Amino acid sequence: MPTVQQWRDGDWQVRGISGGASAKTYRCPGCDQEIRPGVPHLVAWPADDRGDLTDRRHWHSGCWRARDRRAPNLQRGRGAPRHG
Repeated sequence: MPTVQQWRDGDWQVRGISGGASAKTYRCPGCDQEIRPGVPHLVAWPADDRGDLTDRRHWHSGCWRARDRRAPNLQRGRGAPRHG
């Protein structure tokens, strides 16, 4: 069940994903590294977003907890592979 968490950039719905529930590879926006199938992690999306799955992002749990302390990541170029 998702919970609502408050951050500087707004309220977020957050749900834990068990390693067994993940069948594909995602890219964590916090560290830009892969989250491979079988690795427990979190999925988060804006709390005010109703039903738009394009805003859902999969995060390593530690990256999500540290997101207020990190500098913004450089955005990958258009040709870079996207996961998730």
